Order: sequence, then C-alpha cells, then structure tokens
Amino acid sequence: MSHESSHRVALIVDDGSNPFELGVATELFGLRRPELGRPWYDFVLCAAEPAVRMHRGMFTMSGVAALDAAESADTVIVPNRPDPEVAPSPEVVRTIRRAARRGARLVSFCTGAFTLAEAGVLDGRRATTHWRWAETFTARYPAVRLEPDVLYIDEGNVLTAAGSAAALDLGLHLIRRDHGAEIANAVSRRLVFAAHRDGGQQQFIERPVAAVPDASLAPVLAWAQRNLDQPITVGDLAEQAAVSPATLHRRFQAELGTTPLTWLTAERVALACRLIERGELRLDRVADASGLGTASNLRTQMRRRTGLTPTEYRRRFTATPVPAATT
Repeated sequence: MSHESSHRVALIVDDGSNPFELGVATELFGLRRPELGRPWYDFVLCAAEPAVRMHRGMFTMSGVAALDAAESADTVIVPNRPDPEVAPSPEVVRTIRRAARRGARLVSFCTGAFTLAEAGVLDGRRATTHWRWAETFTARYPAVRLEPDVLYIDEGNVLTAAGSAAALDLGLHLIRRDHGAEIANAVSRRLVFAAHRDGGQQQFIERPVAAVPDASLAPVLAWAQRNLDQPITVGDLAEQAAVSPATLHRRFQAELGTTPLTWLTAERVALACRLIERGELRLDRVADASGLGTASNLRTQMRRRTGLTPTEYRRRFTATPVPAATT
C-alpha cells in the first residue's frame, strides 16, 4: 500500500448484518489517526438499499453510501451472515464478483465467508469461518478448503476471519501488511488489544471455565517483552510465573490459545520487524537484539511468520536503501 495515497476500504452492509463487525471495521479503518503521521484509509459504508435492518431487527441503518461505492474500493469487506441459512442479496453477490475480477482485496469476518463462498471467490482456496458453522459451510461449499480451527487465513487478495473477535486480529493483520508492525502496534495500543495473535492460533471452542481462574500471565509476558534480547527459555518463563512448565503451557493455552514457545517466537519476530522499520541495516544486529540469534534464523522465522524475508520486509516498509551486504 502506498503511504502517499489513501487506500479505499468499502464495507458492505446487508440485511441482517451484525453490528459488532461493522464497529470493528469502522474502528480500524474509519477513524482518523493523525498521530500516525501518514495518510490513513478512505473508509465507506455502503449498501444495496437506503435503509438496512441489522441482525434481529436491533436497529435500522440509514444514510450509508449506495452499493456502487464498492466499485472503486481497493479492499471490500463483505457482510457477515449471523444466520448463514439466509443468502446474501443478489446485488451484493454481483458486487463481490466484480471486485474479484478487477483484483480488489476481499475480506470476510466470521460467517462472512458464506458471502464470499456464495460469490464463488473461495473455490479452491483456504478459508475459515466460525467453528459453529464449519460443518454447514463444508457441506454447502465443498470446493472451499475450510480450516475451521484457526483465527484467520491470508490467501493474498482474499482473507477470512473466524469468530467475531477474530475480526480484530485480521484487521490488525491487514494494517500490518499495509503499514508495517510499528503502525499496527500503535493501533493495537489505542484499542487496548493484543497486537500479535497469529492467524494459525486455534479458535476458542467451547471449553469449560475454571471455577477459580489462574492468575493473569500479564506480568510474565511483560517481563519477557522487556528481555527479548536475552536467551529466554520456556523454563525461564515458568520460573517467572512460579509454576511448572506444564502448568505454564496450560495457562498459555487457556489465556492466549497458543504455546509459550510460539508466543515468544512471535514476539521476537515482531521486535525484529520494528527494528528493521526503524532503520537497522545489519541483520546480525537485528537477530541479536530480538533474541533470534543468527541472521539465518531471523530470515527463517520472518519468512515463516510474515511471508517476507528481512530484505523484502525492509523494501516494503521503509524508505532505507538495502545495501547488498545486509542481505
């Protein structure tokens, strides 16, 4: 995404849409953020009808743009279907198909994957949706490679998120793709929301709530983030939490939906991305400061988690020329 011109995001509102997902998109892409010091998104809500009834008739939304506002959008976010048995309007389906043909980025939140699938743009692709509707989705759209146990999936120009809260994860992932980790972190801090839940983390699927919840991991996470340049092990984290490694694993799974080592590696990669964005050219210094150890491991972990090598990441997210010796 160019930092000199605004990227246009159109959120389609359809009959029965869930207000939560509308609010997520508006918060992430629609609010002005002058403190970031760069052009932000040009955001618009649009609909096929001048008045749209929200889920279960909670309220009626009016005053949004006509559906043709999506025709010029760089990113089109499709409406979710709180009741996937109800098909999206034909006008919405046609708009999505036209957007796909012209190469727009298509995004769905929660059961919005049903809307994308109805338009035929998920055939042959990986996708996710809310775990509750996974069997229904697979039966209706067998040509889609559904992965029901992840938070979100990035297939390039088509991205899908699972449950409603995963819309925030995917939205921050999009901001990270467009603007880099530093800006995504700044937005997440404004939202008071965790910036780095990887898409591959599992959805939280109906687990019992403990009668006496474990102590928060927050102090341990904060300690680790302050010491990422050190060779921290899972044993070190467990010692900081004053629990056994096995108990630490259970707490991480319960609170974050991931393992201690996976979380720690993600934090190291996020720090490495920030260092590169800030202009650090020496990959060995980035690897050392982020605790990834070697430039080789830095390359491996960044490619695995961002899809980019350090060189590619620098070219995308900084204006610093890339000397051949650093790659």
